[in-house]
Amino acid sequence: MTDLLYTEEEDALRSAVRDLLRDHCDPAGVIARTETDTPHDLALWKSLTEGMGLAGLLVPEELGGQGATHREAAVVLEELGRAVAPVPYLSSAVVATEALLECGDEQLLGELASGRRIGALAVGLHLAPGAAFTAVRVMDGLLHGELTGIADATAADVLLVPADDGGLYAVEADAAEITRRTSFDLTRPVATVRLDGAAGRRLGEAEPAVRRALRAGAGLLASEQLGVADWALTETVRYLKERKQFNRPVGGFQALKHRLAQLWLELVNLRAAARNAADTLANGDSGDEAAVAVAVAQAYAAPVAVRAAEEALQLHAGIGMTWEHPVHLYLKRAKADSIAYGTAGAHRAALAELVDLQAP
Repeated sequence: MTDLLYTEEEDALRSAVRDLLRDHCDPAGVIARTETDTPHDLALWKSLTEGMGLAGLLVPEELGGQGATHREAAVVLEELGRAVAPVPYLSSAVVATEALLECGDEQLLGELASGRRIGALAVGLHLAPGAAFTAVRVMDGLLHGELTGIADATAADVLLVPADDGGLYAVEADAAEITRRTSFDLTRPVATVRLDGAAGRRLGEAEPAVRRALRAGAGLLASEQLGVADWALTETVRYLKERKQFNRPVGGFQALKHRLAQLWLELVNLRAAARNAADTLANGDSGDEAAVAVAVAQAYAAPVAVRAAEEALQLHAGIGMTWEHPVHLYLKRAKADSIAYGTAGAHRAALAELVDLQAP
């Protein structure tokens, strides 16, 4: 029977990551970064990667990685979600890394695993696993075309670009025109990538690499959403215990207790779904079992994370509506995550087909 409980090693990893984020990723600093042209915290990224080796969790040890599994990566993403950390971990250490693992490019895998370079898969953040993706044209050995909605492209050193000849190409970021677009989630910017005769190195077949990358991204995104929801509930409970009305803690009012209790139950279910998706991916299943686990996790995670953030905003009352309070960062992350790697509706539709329970 699958054990979805956290192991001692996973708890130790969580503690180490949380301590680092507590010291180097305070809410005021994250908010301040969103007001600049450089929202990514590359100093924090360096601490996570070069200091702790977290970028290489999914990479085998013989290729310069840590040889861990998706379960450990999920723990890291939970903590990054709790801190809405502005680092390209999901884009580089999960999605781009999974694509390279499928292609078997050892050189680039080693560079991403060390954290020396940041990778980004040049497909739209909104795409669900198995969805059709845009490919650029190959003309005289050079790449031409425009790709939109690429997450963390502005921080990337190398782009993994699908082309119309069926290949996936590594393109140096400075060979592309990358234009940052206004993002709802200011901590995970998206960009338009334009290639006009850019040189690329063919890595392998695009279709299986993109499919694997998006499945892992969707599955582990649920853990990030769990972290967002967990922060929202924890902080709301703490605030309601401190805030008083009629000389009583607001958290003592029965109506609010019921709302928080319901949210806690949903959070418990979300944790089970997210852990199951991570565990299934860790077991290396690339068939229907993994597809079902990922679809279940994403169909459930997005609504719960959004509702948790909305409740946090409302129950923090006036202070929650201010720019200085970080709750708006969590609501924006939850909303943006709800359409990343496929909407909940898209995953429910995929799940219905996988288990042969389509609507009449």
